[in-house]
Amino acid sequence: MRKIKNGLIVLLFTAFSFGICKAQVYPDNSWINAENPIAMGWGESERSAFMHYLIDSTHITGLLIIQQGKIVFEYGDIEENSYIASCRKSVLALLYGKYVENGTIKLDKTLGELSINDVSELLPIEKTAKISDVISARSGVYLHGSNGGDLRSFAPERGTVKPGEHWLYSNWDFNVAGYIFEQETKKSIFDEVETQLAIPLHMEDWDKSLQQKMGNYEVSKFPAYHMWFSTRDMARIGLLMLRKGQWKGQQIIPEFWINEIVAQRTSYSEAQKSAPVLKKDGLDLGYGYMWWLIENTNDYRMKNAFSAQGAIGQNITVFPEIDVVVAYKTKSIYRRRNSIQTQMEILKKAIEMYHPKTNNL
Repeated sequence: MRKIKNGLIVLLFTAFSFGICKAQVYPDNSWINAENPIAMGWGESERSAFMHYLIDSTHITGLLIIQQGKIVFEYGDIEENSYIASCRKSVLALLYGKYVENGTIKLDKTLGELSINDVSELLPIEKTAKISDVISARSGVYLHGSNGGDLRSFAPERGTVKPGEHWLYSNWDFNVAGYIFEQETKKSIFDEVETQLAIPLHMEDWDKSLQQKMGNYEVSKFPAYHMWFSTRDMARIGLLMLRKGQWKGQQIIPEFWINEIVAQRTSYSEAQKSAPVLKKDGLDLGYGYMWWLIENTNDYRMKNAFSAQGAIGQNITVFPEIDVVVAYKTKSIYRRRNSIQTQMEILKKAIEMYHPKTNNL
């Protein structure tokens, strides 16, 4: 009798799980608007207040909130392609998964084994850094990157820290991560964005011709791989992360790799100790493999959340506990800029709008 009862429980659980998977919604060539955001927990007055906040207190040019695969809030121009700044690093992290899984990229391979060197020679200790150290911003190599916009001003003296022992948000690491990807796979980053992400996710605005590498080659021979996306295509990346790499029944990015990307490599307390300026951000952020992790929060809606973040106001944040993705943009050509505090406040205010009356997830 107990075996029959246990069997029924397993069957019911399997059927329930299958029902949830079957009910998951994905955009086709365009996003679907939720029929009744109010019934889903997104109050009309709250959404109106948030809209006024975006207009009056930020320089955001486009924003989407997605829940259960549908748009529950939209602001600004979500179609225009523009520079996504450091969100590029999080996109690169996704591309690694396929090649880590098939053994093409071996995360324990060292910079020495990869014959990585730069305008300034790497020290022997720096050559012992592994790929896993590089993509977690723990390489221990404190050379200048070919582009600015990092936290290298907080770097220890070269050669004083063993690879893997210290976190530093450094563009040298991130640019080398791009170089390693192309060297090991023999593939172009931008070609791989197209084949791994843009095509299978049916991105509406992807334009490979916009993507380009840039950097000061006199400083470092490793350029930044800059990317241009629309807000609504950034939201597709967020939904892919939320769905553990699945898209309409296909495993686009290996599930194990999605879990690895957002596994904590650096706690928020260590990050703030390494770069004290992070204490002022407004959220406590740890770090995984080129994705930021929201930590130390009492808000259940933010539990286990993670972000791709870029300068002046580029963001893809996933809130797994409430099945939500927030994506927003600030078009750099307009010379509009949001402080990091404003960027974090946008996320908090977006999620604070959500007050489910029942567990409708």
